[in-house]
Amino acid sequence: MKKKIATFIVTIFALFSIHNTAFAYSYGNPNEEKIAQVYKDMVVKLDENPPNYKAAKDIYKTVQEEIDMHMGAEPSKVIYKDFDKEQKDQIIEDMESILALNINRRLSNVDEKFSEYDTSKRLLAKAFATYEALSPKIAAKNKELDTQLRDEFNKALESLGNPGLFGVGQKQANKEEFKKSKDFILDKLKTEFNIKDYKVGHFNAKEDTSAASQKTEWTDLSNLKNWLPIVVIVVVLAAVVIYAIRKRR
Repeated sequence: MKKKIATFIVTIFALFSIHNTAFAYSYGNPNEEKIAQVYKDMVVKLDENPPNYKAAKDIYKTVQEEIDMHMGAEPSKVIYKDFDKEQKDQIIEDMESILALNINRRLSNVDEKFSEYDTSKRLLAKAFATYEALSPKIAAKNKELDTQLRDEFNKALESLGNPGLFGVGQKQANKEEFKKSKDFILDKLKTEFNIKDYKVGHFNAKEDTSAASQKTEWTDLSNLKNWLPIVVIVVVLAAVVIYAIRKRR
């Protein structure tokens, strides 16, 4: 009986570890950002002669749900109007504004999860991956600004510090320095891409307060529903232990 209980407990804790790992790596590859890749794929289709609006629209649809969830419904409404009018340049410009909004989302998430080194580093990498898609456009107009923005991303990374391994290589984090870099990046992008406000409902200087409210990452453990699997595991474990004790009596 004791052996069975021990085996069951080990299994439960293994499941618990898998669950925590799923949370830790739920942001996917830190060097990739789907919205940024979609933007690049759309530009390829729109640069065809004639522009392949249908293919570009189908590509956009693959990220519409994510965009609507985190940025409200307005960006998609604007993009689809551009498609209806077959305005290639406007579609690209509005997608660039969406990328700027996505950088704001990622950097804001870093701000909220600053003490969680692995998560913050992953989110910052995704913000930079998004910037990489915008970089050629910015560099073509202002090479110095592109260099400054890249430097600020590097400073933001440095500000996260490093927990080290068993204290070796440990470096203290500096949230104030991160905020300085974050503000610089977002202010420059706001000006560069004519964004009135990063708040949902203020996309590309267009007023529409009916947009959906901003939502956080589904992995945010401050959301009670994300604790449900952990609670279930704990309850099951407690029930097994109680049952085993009563049976021995």
